[in-house]
Amino acid sequence: MASFPTLSLPSSELLGRRGVGESQNFHSRLLISSSSPHLKTPFLSPFLSQSNGLGSYSSNLRCRFRISLSRSRCVSSGIRSSSASPDSPAVDPNIFGEKRELTGVHSFVDAIPPVVRIASSAVIVAAAVASGYGLGNRFGRSQNAAIAGAVVIGSVGVGAAYTLNSCVPEVASANLHNYVVGCGDPGAVKKEDIEAIAKKYGVSKQNESFNAELCDIYCRFVTGVLPSGGEDLKGDEVETIVKFKSALGIDDPDAAAMHMEIGRRIFRERLESGDSDVEQRRAFQKLIYVSNLVFGEASGFLLPWKRVFKVTDSQVEVAVRDNAQRLYAHKLKTISQDLGASQLISIREAQLLYRLSDEVAADMFRDHVRKLIEKNISVALGVLKSRTKNLQPAIDELNKILVFNGVLTSLKNHSQASQFARGVGPLSLIGGQYDGDRKIDDLKLLYRTFLADALSGGIMQGNKLASLNQLRNIFGLGKRETEAIALEVGSQVYRKRLQQAVSSGDLMNADSKAAYLQNLCEELHFDPEKAVEIHEEIYRRKLQQLVSDKAELSDDDVKNLEQIQIMFCIPKQTVEAVHADICGSLFEKIVKEAIAAGVDGYDAEIKKAVQKAAFGLRLTREVAMSIASKAVRKIFVSYIQRARAAGSRTESAKELKRMLAFNSLVVTELVADIKGESIDAPQEEPEPVEQTELDEEWDSLQSLRKARPTHDKIRRQSQKEINLKDDLPDRDRIDLYKTYLLFCITGEVTRIPFGAQITTKKDDSEYVFLNQLGGILGLSDKEIVDVHRGLAEQAFRQEAEVILADGQLTKSRIEQLDQLQKNVGLPPQYAQNIIKSITSTKLSAALETAAGRGRLSIKEIRELKENGIDVDIMISLNLRENLFKKMIDDIFSSGTGDFDEEEVYQKIPNDLNIDPMKSKGVVQELARSRLSNSLIQAVALLRQRNRQGVVNSLNDLLACDRAVPSTPLSWELPEELADLFLVYVNGNPSPEKVERVKYLLNISNSTAEALAAVKDKGEQNAANKEEFVF
Repeated sequence: MASFPTLSLPSSELLGRRGVGESQNFHSRLLISSSSPHLKTPFLSPFLSQSNGLGSYSSNLRCRFRISLSRSRCVSSGIRSSSASPDSPAVDPNIFGEKRELTGVHSFVDAIPPVVRIASSAVIVAAAVASGYGLGNRFGRSQNAAIAGAVVIGSVGVGAAYTLNSCVPEVASANLHNYVVGCGDPGAVKKEDIEAIAKKYGVSKQNESFNAELCDIYCRFVTGVLPSGGEDLKGDEVETIVKFKSALGIDDPDAAAMHMEIGRRIFRERLESGDSDVEQRRAFQKLIYVSNLVFGEASGFLLPWKRVFKVTDSQVEVAVRDNAQRLYAHKLKTISQDLGASQLISIREAQLLYRLSDEVAADMFRDHVRKLIEKNISVALGVLKSRTKNLQPAIDELNKILVFNGVLTSLKNHSQASQFARGVGPLSLIGGQYDGDRKIDDLKLLYRTFLADALSGGIMQGNKLASLNQLRNIFGLGKRETEAIALEVGSQVYRKRLQQAVSSGDLMNADSKAAYLQNLCEELHFDPEKAVEIHEEIYRRKLQQLVSDKAELSDDDVKNLEQIQIMFCIPKQTVEAVHADICGSLFEKIVKEAIAAGVDGYDAEIKKAVQKAAFGLRLTREVAMSIASKAVRKIFVSYIQRARAAGSRTESAKELKRMLAFNSLVVTELVADIKGESIDAPQEEPEPVEQTELDEEWDSLQSLRKARPTHDKIRRQSQKEINLKDDLPDRDRIDLYKTYLLFCITGEVTRIPFGAQITTKKDDSEYVFLNQLGGILGLSDKEIVDVHRGLAEQAFRQEAEVILADGQLTKSRIEQLDQLQKNVGLPPQYAQNIIKSITSTKLSAALETAAGRGRLSIKEIRELKENGIDVDIMISLNLRENLFKKMIDDIFSSGTGDFDEEEVYQKIPNDLNIDPMKSKGVVQELARSRLSNSLIQAVALLRQRNRQGVVNSLNDLLACDRAVPSTPLSWELPEELADLFLVYVNGNPSPEKVERVKYLLNISNSTAEALAAVKDKGEQNAANKEEFVF
């Protein structure tokens, strides 16, 4: 808020110059500051701060207006006495005190009219002047003495007249006080009567004494209107104060000064009482709130709270908000569940009057309506927890909540909703006493009770469903919670309806059982999937009841179950699953007993029990085999675990043989009993089929031929339906088979003392067990063939690597490898692949070494490719790229000057299988680096007088130039370039090369002609010399 010094103490100038002649009564209620017209406040926020600390209080603090403590306490005790009765006045009339009696001059002034008083004053002055003049003339006997006497006696008359007129404001103030006291009800004070009093005595309202009385009356009235610290505002204080202020006709600055003075009085009370400042702080907050409402927007200028009392804007806002909330809460108490649009409009008007924000008002409204429905919930819970059978009162309370929610929802969508109180909308318990995990069970109980009542008639009406949704939203229940309650209650009602339909025969006589059940679910709004689960549970209980006594199902039992299946439309898969669960558990117990009997205990009694259970429990063959397979596979796994834990291959093979014996003597019998077959019945002859590639491998491998079942071996074949294909990883199954295969090949190894061992060869009968082991492990024919072939390849490779140690394949070594292939029993094609692999590996190593050392030419590469050797596989890409660089470097240093672009850019990269674009970049990079090097090398050879070397270097320069065309080269000694050109010309190269060398060496035509003449002269001299020699 803004504050202005000129408005802090507006009445100090009016009251600061009081004369000594003022009445004692007025001095008793007004204390004037003698030092400064402006009040200094040395304390800091004594009312709005939560702390008890106050600033130092100066001993010389002076106030302009002071109301005695005894009077203020009397006023505070009586101001609310009228609020209990609407007909009584809003403020106690005794707050203004008793009437004042006028004596002496005051009574005389009050008795005479203003005109008479003025005329009397004139007469008194005139009489005094005349008397003085006469006495001076009489006793002084001179004109001067007469004048002096007139002056002296006239002054006395003037003083008497002044005394008479100076009492007029006090008399007017006394009459004003008596008028207000005489009205009885402060509301009866009229502005016209006060103006008439001022006019009667000829004084202005701005008169110091008269205005002081107005301020005193207003201050007393405001003090009486404001409730004490422990009481709350009633809401009519602002209107009452505004009306009384208007009736008095007091100016806003003077009235605001009185509000500030009341604040100072509250502070002094705190200092004098020495008690806790809680009540004083609340009283000061109410003063701030009411004052701001009384003066409206001008309160920021007229009420300098921050400057005088050192309070902050936030403290003022808190004071306004707290009191507005209390008033609004008091107003909300008038709202009940019987709510109308007019009430909401009235609440909205009150909110605006109290200056309460929309957000806070909305929260308070929602809290109020929530408390209203919390009462209904408490009553409903009381009925439920009283364990009474009559739950209708609880249902009525819930219906009241729903009706109230509907009213609020409709009012929210009302056309005049913008004029309604904020916060109108659907109900919610969030933030109340039922918002928490501790109360959620009570809300669930209410929801369950209402749902049960909605389904009490055996059908769910549409309006009930909508009510349930509203109740769920009001209670704040989650979807899963309400679905669980609906499932629980709905299941009970659905079961009851099903029982009625079955007992009455309606379900059995229905044309479509599915349509009947679907219609039943729709009537109850019950989930069909949950209904299917209930049907399954009914079938399950019936089946459990039938098999619990006899451990088997008769024909009648089967018919009853079929009837239940048809009535409840239970799918066949579900029925089979239920039978597998209930009957399967009984059958599993019998199977486990049969397996536990072991190899020697599987007798006729156990066989009979198995057969009875398999057929008496009406299990399908697939289900019975699945149960038996689960139990048998556990035993197989235990054998496998012991075989793995064995210390040697022989011990592992023995454990596997025990498993094979168990399979042949127990499991095979068990499977036959379940199927109702006899294991002694002759096996049917297998139909001849066309021989496939896999069958050819069975015949080609020696170990496979021994392990392959023949007609003689399958007279009593062990079962293979129950196997470990899905219980063990493929690698483990293959390793177990390979272990027993090695046992069949190597025989039994017996260790004797001194570290020796004896190997006992077995006959081919072990291969029969090997075949059975493959069946138990669930290996396919292909997997078995791969194992046998793998062992054969491993043995062949070990011997072949020794024979082909140097990679050379001679005739004698070929004969050795053929004999090895026959001994191992490996098919020829696999042996050839191994031989090729070994030789290729050796050749690859040799090629890698040659390529790494740069000893491999492009000609040799092409010969290898023509012979069918894949160079790309045998030589890595990095080595091939390095080999390409070596070849290009040889071309640029060959001394011929030839450069075939097709050969370099296409053929060689194609033969080496490298990137052509990348190889071209390599060529150009080498050409640029070799170009300058070739010139330097030619000059060096020239200085050494190595003519042929010079020619070769210049040819290399030409080759680099053909790869990357160059500009003329420069040299610090041009004479050496001419010598180079002369030496090159003497070598008799082709004219094209001569022209290009001349260009590259930057030889001019004249120089070239001179050098050509030198060449010709040299040749002629040489010829003459030869002729002379001859």
